[in-house]
Amino acid sequence: MVKKYDIAIIGAGPAGLSAAIYGTRAGRSVAVFEGKSFGGQIINTPEIENYPGIERISGAEFAMNLYNQAVSLGTEYINEKVIKVEDGPKSKRIVTNHGEYEAKSVIVATGVKKRPLGLEHEEELIGRGISYCATCDGAFFRGRNVAVVGGGNTALEDAMFLSNYCNRVYLIHRRDTFRGEGKNVENVKEKDNIKVIYNSIPVRLIYDDVLEGMEIKNVTNSEVTKIDVDGVFVAIGQIPDSDIFKDLLKTDPSGYIVANEDCKTNIEGIFTAGDCREKNIRQLATAASDGAVAAINACSFIDENYR
Repeated sequence: MVKKYDIAIIGAGPAGLSAAIYGTRAGRSVAVFEGKSFGGQIINTPEIENYPGIERISGAEFAMNLYNQAVSLGTEYINEKVIKVEDGPKSKRIVTNHGEYEAKSVIVATGVKKRPLGLEHEEELIGRGISYCATCDGAFFRGRNVAVVGGGNTALEDAMFLSNYCNRVYLIHRRDTFRGEGKNVENVKEKDNIKVIYNSIPVRLIYDDVLEGMEIKNVTNSEVTKIDVDGVFVAIGQIPDSDIFKDLLKTDPSGYIVANEDCKTNIEGIFTAGDCREKNIRQLATAASDGAVAAINACSFIDENYR
């Protein structure tokens, strides 16, 4: 027997769990599918200070609170990876790595994933010197030299975090000014063990079983230099985690799912919420907002089509 739900939510980050809370409170049967761990990327944030009504909280605690709230209300959490969604005449079919399910409505809240450097051998060195999460892996490099690549808030915050553990942190940025907040830039510049390298990009990874260093190129004069580092933390932006929907849902050239503020996609009964949606601002508060909007509109869709 294929298990059926009113609303199937794909992704257990802030948008997906917020949608689950609104859906279950509306009296619907709701399942949240997540192939990894719940919480999304917010679990890697040491401290949240910009969410309305909460002065300060860690990302991990915030995610745990969301999860507990959703489950306590009646949400079913299914730790399976969704590999396909199909639109049917009477329901949506959700195929995971362990089975099949049906739902009257689907909310896609898969978020984003880290953008890779695109260098040769990068993927095979993940866990052997290459990392996309400073708070996850930083402690493994205590007393050693590392590099952070990027120029936004994530890169600046990663450099600050790593400076508490590592001997030297090289912060490599392709421009001559940072895109991050002024306060974060000031904090980085005040740290004695952070060395900022402007106008530079990584061009080659040096390794022998594990990472031993990296070559970087100055984009203004093309000079290539080598830095000896045991770890490279990549923070050069994000890309939407929407690959499995590319043949079903309309996406923009960057892969973000096209939907207006009503969170409705091009397929009736399928909604999208959070960072995977095409929009200008991607913040914790906007993810929660999307989740609420998507769930409310999913309930309306069910009311209109399943009386």
